[in-house]
Amino acid sequence: MLILSLVLAGLLVLLDQLLKLYISTNFELCTSVIHRYWTFSIGDFDIFSITHIRNDGAGWSILGGQTTFLIVFTSIVLIGIFIYMVIKRKSIGTLEYLALSLVIGGGIGNLIDRLRMLIDTEFTGVVDYIALDFIDFPVFNFADMCVVVGGIGVCLIYIFQESKESKAKKLAKANETAEISESEEESQGEQE
Repeated sequence: MLILSLVLAGLLVLLDQLLKLYISTNFELCTSVIHRYWTFSIGDFDIFSITHIRNDGAGWSILGGQTTFLIVFTSIVLIGIFIYMVIKRKSIGTLEYLALSLVIGGGIGNLIDRLRMLIDTEFTGVVDYIALDFIDFPVFNFADMCVVVGGIGVCLIYIFQESKESKAKKLAKANETAEISESEEESQGEQE
């Protein structure tokens, strides 16, 4: 399952990079005002638009200009996730592998853009292109969606596992208490 999850992460990176290449070559970079090149709507309700901006920071443009820090931080997190997957490979479930694959694929997708910023001075930031129209929200990309969905998935899996383990411990303790009570009752019955 480890190999399949890494293959999935690789496919997500490929899709992310192809989408970014398509946006970069077909839509002019918005510099001061976000131009919506195409909008997906249901009836009169606009859902999202395609645009083209560059972000030299992380989400919400925090840590703008801190490319080296973001590269190091992302690399450490990705290596940590990979080591975790190797060490725990026999105990990780399919959904957890899927969630971690999303995080790895999205993380590498944006990491590639940040590395390009160091190599190519004309490449000014991570390519973002999805603008939500029904809420004031930062423009994002496919890699961002992978990281967020994967991260939420990992959190939900761990919460579910913790809840399940907690219930199992309570049940085991209740059974143990019941067995002790039975033993005590049998002991008292024999003494009489």
